[in-house]
Amino acid sequence: MKSNAKASAMTDNRQFCEESLEALTRTQLEELQWTRLQKTLERVAHSPFYGGRFREWGLNSSGFQGLDDLSRLPFTTKKDLRSAYPYGFLCTPKDKLVRLHVSSGTTGQATAIFYTQKDVENWANLLARSMYMTGARPGDTFQNLTGYGLFTGGLGFHYGAERLGLLTIPAGAGNSKRQIQLMQDFSTSVIHIIPSYALLLMPIMMEMGVDPRRELNLRIGFVGAEPYSEEVRRRIEDFYGMRVYNSYGLSEMNGPGVAFECPCQQGMHLWEDFYLVEIIDPQTLEPVPPGSYGEMVLTSLTREAMPLLRYRTKDLTRILPGECPCGRVHRRLDRMQGRSDDMFIIKGVNIFPVQVEQVLMNIPEVGNNYQILLRNENNIDDMIVRVEVTDRVFVEDMRRLQTLQKKIARDLRGELLVTPQVELVEPHSLPKNEGKAVRLVDERKQ
Repeated sequence: MKSNAKASAMTDNRQFCEESLEALTRTQLEELQWTRLQKTLERVAHSPFYGGRFREWGLNSSGFQGLDDLSRLPFTTKKDLRSAYPYGFLCTPKDKLVRLHVSSGTTGQATAIFYTQKDVENWANLLARSMYMTGARPGDTFQNLTGYGLFTGGLGFHYGAERLGLLTIPAGAGNSKRQIQLMQDFSTSVIHIIPSYALLLMPIMMEMGVDPRRELNLRIGFVGAEPYSEEVRRRIEDFYGMRVYNSYGLSEMNGPGVAFECPCQQGMHLWEDFYLVEIIDPQTLEPVPPGSYGEMVLTSLTREAMPLLRYRTKDLTRILPGECPCGRVHRRLDRMQGRSDDMFIIKGVNIFPVQVEQVLMNIPEVGNNYQILLRNENNIDDMIVRVEVTDRVFVEDMRRLQTLQKKIARDLRGELLVTPQVELVEPHSLPKNEGKAVRLVDERKQ
């Protein structure tokens, strides 16, 4: 059962962990951004990549007069990071480095991200600030169910939780029954988990006879690292009996902690004392109108080892208008709609996997797992959506299944403007992954 002491911490959500930075006015925040951008421009000139580019463009740090002047620079891309691998973006001597993270390189040349001791400390502070904002406090037990090692997600939250003073369990990913046992034994109250793994744990808990709402002490869940819908958030909250907070990060900017939801849950606050944000049209590369969706571009303002200017994240979102009731003026990002390179085209229609998820997770008879399969036969693209249904539905009569199949196809048509083939499969039959879920299989590329 959840203790009254820990539940009362939820009301302590308007306090600031770093008040001098979180409670700035808009004018103060922009003045700080400009001061930090000037230092960043001076710093990047020492890197082989930006130093060469500045000479090529005839620029130097003194040629910038304000934040708007940053738009004069070309974008930095993942391709640039790969072409300059491993040390082309490094701005400090190697003897000042204390950390290295490397991308998997599954879609091309790996990218290396370096950290000085100050970079690591700033990263820990951002995570501590973010976790404190949601109500996490000393006395909580934090269980980290994400991977460590070269993946930034595990270590970022780990250092932030310890900085905040939480009892931290570095459980890592996988070994699901042991994860549940740890939650029981040490009264875990705060967890960090990717959404697909949170869904995967549900049937395992039911199999073990564990009712998380009655038998566990969970009250806060930090969920991110892959796009997920509001419908999935509700499923996770309803099952575990905890409040789920959306988080956003990427290795190139530190890792997790770039943006985070406050208890108002009206978008994720981008920590603008550390990052400058732009939203552009991924096709034209021009700024989109205020409040419109586009690709997010970020500039780091405090990193020592490897600051990046106007980095194209490929993540699609928008800046929410207005101010947050929590009192912070740091602008808020909407939920990530996916990545520009995740989009696929069927019969001339642009589709993101999260659109499929939004429809499926609103249907009670649908289970927690699905897969989108794209094929091309006779030069015609086909989209097949394989959907696990709940145990109760699967054992019922065929007529009920046919009705459900038609409803899913109709609802998907309403959202996507194309009609996919829908295949209903028995529970737990689709491939499962304790890491990031593989929702899309595009056989057309084969």
